[in-house]
Amino acid sequence: MIQPQIAMNIKWFYLLICIAVLINFTGLFIPIMGPDGTLYAVIAKTMVQHNNYVDLLNHGKDWLDKPHFPFWVTALSFKYFGFTTWAYKLPGILFLMMGAVYTYLFARDLYNKEIALWSVLILLTAQHIVLSNNDVRAEPYLTGLIIAAVYHFYRASKNGAFWHLFAGSLFAACAIMTKGMFAIVPIGGPIAGHLIISRQWKALFNWKWLIAIGLTAIFIIPEVWCLYQQFDLHPEKVIFGQNGVSGIRFFFWDSQFGRFFNTGPIKGHGSPFFFAHTLLWAFLPWSLLLIAAIYRLIKKGRKNVSQHEWYCVCGSLLTFLLFSASKFQLPHYLNIVFPFFAILTAQYLYYTRSEKTLSVIKITQSVVIIVILSTTGLLDYYFRPEIVSWFAIIAIVLIFLWVLFLPGFKDTALWQKITLRTVLASFIVNLYLNLSFFPSLIRYQAGSEAAIWMNSHNPQNLPVAILDEGAYNAAFEFYSNKPVNLFYTYGNDSLPPHPFLAYGPANVLKRLSAGGLNTQQLAGFDRYWITRLTPSFLNWDTRRKELTTTVVAIVK
Repeated sequence: MIQPQIAMNIKWFYLLICIAVLINFTGLFIPIMGPDGTLYAVIAKTMVQHNNYVDLLNHGKDWLDKPHFPFWVTALSFKYFGFTTWAYKLPGILFLMMGAVYTYLFARDLYNKEIALWSVLILLTAQHIVLSNNDVRAEPYLTGLIIAAVYHFYRASKNGAFWHLFAGSLFAACAIMTKGMFAIVPIGGPIAGHLIISRQWKALFNWKWLIAIGLTAIFIIPEVWCLYQQFDLHPEKVIFGQNGVSGIRFFFWDSQFGRFFNTGPIKGHGSPFFFAHTLLWAFLPWSLLLIAAIYRLIKKGRKNVSQHEWYCVCGSLLTFLLFSASKFQLPHYLNIVFPFFAILTAQYLYYTRSEKTLSVIKITQSVVIIVILSTTGLLDYYFRPEIVSWFAIIAIVLIFLWVLFLPGFKDTALWQKITLRTVLASFIVNLYLNLSFFPSLIRYQAGSEAAIWMNSHNPQNLPVAILDEGAYNAAFEFYSNKPVNLFYTYGNDSLPPHPFLAYGPANVLKRLSAGGLNTQQLAGFDRYWITRLTPSFLNWDTRRKELTTTVVAIVK
C-alpha cells in the first residue's frame, strides 16, 4: 500500500531550521580546541600582529602545511573583532551556513522546495557538522565553498549566465586555497560524473569548462605568489629538515598526492575501511538512511540513467573512495560531502511511500534515537560535567516532550514524523554537548586555562614564557595577552629576563628549581589531550590517573 504525499507546514520548517542554526552557534564561545584549532588561530593572530599576510609563521618559524585562505579570513576577523574565541570561530560557521544556503538552492533545483528544506535540516543536524562548528578547522570553510562551486557550475552547465561560471570558478579557487588541489574532486566530480553517466557528451566537452579552468587558475595566483615569496625565493630555508623545499610544489603535489601515496614529507597510516565506520557516527542520526538512499538510487537509476540526477552520488562517492584509498585520514575530512549526503537522504525519505519500507525506517530511526539519547545519558552519568546550564536542561526537557508527542504535526505523513523525531533527538544531544559537556571538557585543556588565569594575575606585567612542548604551546600562546617566549630545560641563554612567569609541566619546573633557578608555584592545572578521548578519561572514577599537572610559576 502506497501512502499519499502530504506537504508539511512551511512555518515548522523555518522554526526547526532556525533552531538548528542556533544550536550550531552554541559552541561559538567555547575556547578553541587544540592542537589544530589553536595552531590555526595562532598563525592568523601572527599575521595581524606583524601585518604580514604573505608568510605563514608559527612562533617565528616558517610553516608549510595548509594554504592561506582560511588564515586570511580569520585574520580579517581578528583585525576587526580582536583576538577572541568567537572571532576565530565565526567566519568558519558563517561559511558552513553559506553551505546550508547552497544546499537548499541545489536541492531545490534538482528536486523541489520541500526536499531542499529537509536537506538543510539534515545537514545542520549531522553530528560532525555540529562538532566542526565548535572545533573549527578548515572543513567548515571547505564545506561551504565546495557546494557553492558545484551549484554555480551546475547552473552554468544548464546554459546559465556567465556569472555562474565566474562564481563557480571563484568558489573553486577559494576551496583549493583552503585545502589544496584535491578540492577539485568533490567540485568537478559531480558535474563530470552526471554528464558522463547521462551521456551528455556535448555538455561535458563544452568550451565553457576551459574558461572555468582558466578563471580558477587566475584566482589561485595569490596563493601561488605567497608560496613563491616565502619558500621558493629562499632555498636556504630549512623546511621538513631539508633545504630547497618548494612551496609551490608542495601546494600542487606533496600536500595532496604526497599524502595520498604516502611519499610526501607528511605521512600517515590509513585504512580502506576508516571512513566506512567513521561515516556511521559522523553522519548520525542519518547514516543508516543514507546507506539505504544510495543503494536505492543506484538500483533504480541504472535502469533509466537519464531520468535521475547523479550529481550527489558522484560528488560524495568519488570523494569517499578517494579518501578511503589515501594513507592520510582524519574523521573531519568527510564533512565536505555532507551537503550531498543530506540531499540524497532527503530525497530518499520524500519519495518513500511503501508502508513496509516506512515501517523499517520507523524501527531503524527509533533504535537510532534510543541509542544516541541513551549514550548521551550515559556520558553525562560517567563524565559528571562541572558546568550545568539550566537553559540547556529546560530546553532539553521541552524538546524531549516534543519528541514524544509531536504536537502540531497531526496531519503530517509517517516519514515526516519519523524525520522530525530524529531532528529533535539531534537537538537534545547537541544542546547537551555544547552547553554542558564541551564547556566542562575544555577545562582540561590546561594551556588555554593557564593563559586566561595568567592574564588576570600578572599585576607586575612580567614577561611570559612556556616550556617548549610542541602541540601544547598553541592554546597557551593564543590566549595569552602578552608575547610568549619559549624556553628549554637546558641552558640559561634561552630564558627571558628575570623575573618572569613560566608555564609548563610541574615535574619539569621542579627540575628547573633543582638546577638553581628560584621558582615559586602560583597555580596548578589538570591537563589532558581533549581531542583524544578515552573511556578511562571520560569516567569520573578513573579520570585522575589519566591527567598530568601543569603549573604557572614565577621565576626570580
